[in-house]
Amino acid sequence: MTGWQDDLALPFFDDAHRTLARELDAWCARSLSAQPHAPGADVDADCRALVRQLGAAGWLRYCVPRAHGGALERLDSRALCLLRETLARHDGLADFAFAMQGLGSGAITLAGDETLRQRYLPRVARGEAIAAFALSEPEAGSDVAAMQCRATLDGDHYVLDGTKTWISNGGIADFYCVFARTGEAPGARGITAFVVDADTPGLQIAERIDVMAPHPLATLRFDGCRVPVSQRLGEPGQGFKLAMMTLDIFRASVAAAALGFGRAALDEAIARATARPMFGGKLADLQLTQAALGEMATALDAAALLTWRAAWLRDTGAGRTTREAAMAKMTATENAQMVIDRAVQLFGGLGVRIGSRVESLYREIRSLRIYEGATEVQKLIVARETLAARQPQS
Repeated sequence: MTGWQDDLALPFFDDAHRTLARELDAWCARSLSAQPHAPGADVDADCRALVRQLGAAGWLRYCVPRAHGGALERLDSRALCLLRETLARHDGLADFAFAMQGLGSGAITLAGDETLRQRYLPRVARGEAIAAFALSEPEAGSDVAAMQCRATLDGDHYVLDGTKTWISNGGIADFYCVFARTGEAPGARGITAFVVDADTPGLQIAERIDVMAPHPLATLRFDGCRVPVSQRLGEPGQGFKLAMMTLDIFRASVAAAALGFGRAALDEAIARATARPMFGGKLADLQLTQAALGEMATALDAAALLTWRAAWLRDTGAGRTTREAAMAKMTATENAQMVIDRAVQLFGGLGVRIGSRVESLYREIRSLRIYEGATEVQKLIVARETLAARQPQS
């Protein structure tokens, strides 16, 4: 392995983080399959099994606070990042299973009343309930404020009507944190969040979505779906703010997952370059190969430093870390894409053979540049926050 053990010596971490990373790495080596999850596999069954496995081993306890079955007093960004970086190095679907338990239940942690927290979070931590985050719509992805899914108050229930799409864990989740327009104000100020159990009448799986890296995804349709007012998260009209708070917590962890994918690719590339005979020597003897490996290693170190900085700042109470998390997410996903592409190139024909590790990584990394805020959106966030910081204080 390259890089991750050296990172643990950085001052961003304490001894508990270092122990966590080492113990998880050892567990992954023992417990996770070394074979990529190829297209055509039963990804639903694999994902369910991984959630149960991660829950039984105690790793999902880091997705919820201690008061509701978690490992730590509150969600710890550095722990989440170390967990995702490590899982991604070993198994992309295991990283996905872990990440969605956190993202899918994060709004309950932040805004659920005690009844909702006790109903859902302990089961999330044990791997007994699969969580999902239902925000995107066919015409409202990056522009969340354009969502059309509506929730109309009717007595002691809200009635949900509309469509959500690109929903991770769609089709296998036990519950969804759903964001819908309640109309308290125009745009982003008129959105509210709800917890909707998967078996609620009026909620249908309209379509399963197949993507290049096998993950459970679906389009959800709400047709007269009645949800008790008691299932609302926070106050009416505060859903957009809650969604952004949830994404802010987990955005740095997307960077960490990308870092894990990139480091796995660099390990594969180094092993290939040092073993592959080429022109009377080894592939690694060629200066072009060395230049590629040098650029790959540097790109990953830059991504790591931005990722750990964002997580450390959030954990140490430095205030809003929107800018730093956006920088980390943008840089890590773009750099990991480059690193994995170079690894495929070093493998030659074997690099595009289905079932090879680098081919699997090539499919895994692409979506990370889009979800939880596409690279283009991250650039705008960084620019907006940078400009705001330079404005004179009134």
